[in-house]
Amino acid sequence: MDRPEAMNALSTEQARAIALACAELADDPALVVVVLTSAVPKAFCVGADLKERARFSEDELRAQRPVLQDAFGAVLDLPIPTIAAVDGYALGGGCELALSCDLIVASERAVFGLPEVGLGLIPGGGGTQLLPRRIGLNGAADLIFTGRHIDASEALRLGLADRLVAADAARTAALELAAEIAAKSPVALRAAKRALRRGFDVDLVSGLVIENQSWEEAAFSADRKEGLAAFTERRQPVWPSADGTRERGEHQPHRRGASGDRGE
Repeated sequence: MDRPEAMNALSTEQARAIALACAELADDPALVVVVLTSAVPKAFCVGADLKERARFSEDELRAQRPVLQDAFGAVLDLPIPTIAAVDGYALGGGCELALSCDLIVASERAVFGLPEVGLGLIPGGGGTQLLPRRIGLNGAADLIFTGRHIDASEALRLGLADRLVAADAARTAALELAAEIAAKSPVALRAAKRALRRGFDVDLVSGLVIENQSWEEAAFSADRKEGLAAFTERRQPVWPSADGTRERGEHQPHRRGASGDRGE
């Protein structure tokens, strides 16, 4: 994300750009992992563009709603592992963009918060649903009801962040993590994410069915054969699917709205 004049605040235009970028990424079969990061010092994203919103009529505010939903949903729906590299403020919609990713790498100067209730709103980019799934209902209620900001160390303790690194190191650490993930089978990564995401909100029996379907996708792929051969021959695997060929299990987004700025 690169909107320095507004610390990456989510304007209507910025939200459309995020949804478009994610749509392009989702359609790239050669892609293995995405990092969502910021080119703006001291800010990941400070949330909705309140200066723009202050000029809106109620009809304009209502019309903007699906545009923002598309942006958050597009990040959440990416079929490959996603990593948010948070260095600086991740507030409101910015925090929700990070929550829409699978993993969050935070620098020591990261600040998280969902302050919407102080503005007469509630988190509307998935915050009331994604945060309790990460840190539990009571912890999410504490942060949402108070609207308070928390630092990176508390975010790590609560489980909001997954890794804590030095100031200015979030991007580098996220890219290193991405490289570690990208060395794995593209088929298996997509299947694992599908099983995790789709199985989380269903009962155990249903979840195991979803897991088995994803297991079959990976088990009967050329990647699995190459992985076994590489293990036997004590070498690094050369994944057949790394050329961008999808064997099975096309991406089918789970809808929360409709389809963050460009990952890399």
